[in-house]
Amino acid sequence: MFTGFTKEASDFLWELAFNNERSWFKPRKEQFDRCLGEPFKELALETRRLMEERYPGYGWQLHISRIYRDARRLYGRGPYKDHLWFSLRRGDCPEEGMGFWFEINAAMYLYGAGAYEVTPGQMEAFRQALAANPARFERLALEVEAMGDFALTGEEYKRPKGDLGPVLNKWYNRKWIGLERSLDFGGALLTPELPQLLAESFGKLMPLYDFFTEVFRAAPAGKK
Repeated sequence: MFTGFTKEASDFLWELAFNNERSWFKPRKEQFDRCLGEPFKELALETRRLMEERYPGYGWQLHISRIYRDARRLYGRGPYKDHLWFSLRRGDCPEEGMGFWFEINAAMYLYGAGAYEVTPGQMEAFRQALAANPARFERLALEVEAMGDFALTGEEYKRPKGDLGPVLNKWYNRKWIGLERSLDFGGALLTPELPQLLAESFGKLMPLYDFFTEVFRAAPAGKK
């Protein structure tokens, strides 16, 4: 059962950032498991359980990151990540598409929803859906804005793809879409209530999640 992280988790990640090498990490592997690895896994599993209770037909698939970087992609960096994350997505959806996520690092924790691994065809299907029925998505966009919890992220095109008005343009003219909330290390992160907070927050974004799932399913298959 998840009981909350402690300040030790933040301290460990700060030290790892400045000592990112095997000779430092290996003697501290048990400490990592105790203050970060195991609590993080418990958080991810409990969050999935709550999402399964709330949305039982979605077949939620959970992916938990490892602390180890891919040795083929170090690019001069140390062998360990300075953060951990997990993601949840529908079991009947392709890998490319919308998912919920949570991340922790030394200074803060972040969570939200995003369509990061999307294909050009999926984003074109999204733009076509907005152009065909702008009022439908505008309602969803305004609901998200009214929450005031999440910031819209995603690389914008240098040349806008079109003009659908001030509400929709910020969504329409992006290469990918993300919604993110970031908070300083502490608060709910240190309490057993964090899984409930995440499930409730993800639930607020479910109408948007369902919209993207519907649109991306209709998109032609293709490489990123």
